[in-house]
Amino acid sequence: MLKIIKFLTFIFISGILFLYLYPPLGKRATKEKIKSFSTKENFVDGKFINQIPASQAMSLKHTGSILRDYIKGNPNRRPDNPILIETKEHMIGDFNKITWFGHSAFMLEMDGKTLLVDPMFGKAPTPFPLFGNKRFSRDLPIDLERLPPIDAILLSHDHYDHLDYYSIKKLKDKVGQFIVPLGVGGHLERWGVKKEKIQEHNWWDEVNYNGLHLVCTPARHFSGRSLRDGNTTLWCSWVINGKQDKIFFSGDSGYGTHFKEIGEKFGPFDLTLMECGQYDERWSTIHMTPEETVQANIDVQGKLMIPIHWAGFTLSFHDWTDPIERVTNAAKEHSVQVSTPQIGEPVFIGVKEFPQTIWWK
Repeated sequence: MLKIIKFLTFIFISGILFLYLYPPLGKRATKEKIKSFSTKENFVDGKFINQIPASQAMSLKHTGSILRDYIKGNPNRRPDNPILIETKEHMIGDFNKITWFGHSAFMLEMDGKTLLVDPMFGKAPTPFPLFGNKRFSRDLPIDLERLPPIDAILLSHDHYDHLDYYSIKKLKDKVGQFIVPLGVGGHLERWGVKKEKIQEHNWWDEVNYNGLHLVCTPARHFSGRSLRDGNTTLWCSWVINGKQDKIFFSGDSGYGTHFKEIGEKFGPFDLTLMECGQYDERWSTIHMTPEETVQANIDVQGKLMIPIHWAGFTLSFHDWTDPIERVTNAAKEHSVQVSTPQIGEPVFIGVKEFPQTIWWK
């Protein structure tokens, strides 16, 4: 009996040490920082909250059905072969441009500045990439070692498919500033990013950075990288305004009234990047369906929409092409313009022609 108790004690202590010492798990906000959050309206009882409640609790029925779907599997959740990426450079004058890298990662080149947004370039969205759902494309359309200096990285929240330890370690010395929602800076500091290079912001904070006007705007989601840090960091969407062009990035979000509020305050937008994948009725409050994505784009007053949060990884049970097929069909019904670039194919802002190929076929 004593041996069993010692063994269980060893396992328990090892687990606690692992949570504290394994770098990809990140770092919880300090007590001082949490104390500063307590003055915020969206921070209650030690946790950040949504404007509209978004339940994450799973009933026994939901948990059982998820386990059933996982065991059953779906052969169409992943492409049969690695998807193709576009690596050619297209030059069209001095137009600002977006380059999407799959899932929610993209690069924005605007007014002579280069921003990376949610730059998840790892092999799998998990702290244990050897065992996770691998990226759909075998390669990336960029070589991180050869990237030019990055003016800023913007993050929407700290989930593994948006904030990747290995990517940050490779990028951190190339980046002038990390602009993130409240609490996310703790992860970056643990990974070697200097404190003076990190800005943390709450919803509706406005930031002027090197001539760009940024606004940290609400999303309807949640956060956390381990069992002990749920909702202790904030999640957000971003408004990015330049001299002429206005961009909106939805981050991860369930549908809600915040989209219309953002549109009324900061729209219309020349281009939007809106999540449309990894949905399920069992977590419908934290991820939009493709039809809701189109409505959200209408709400924020987006002119041209790039559907994102798909074609990178499998995080739900739907077919991997279901998001793009449903969102393009819904967009046609509502006369919403949609661009469907291949991964790595630039989309130039403000030009009449933009990628519309059905490359996933």
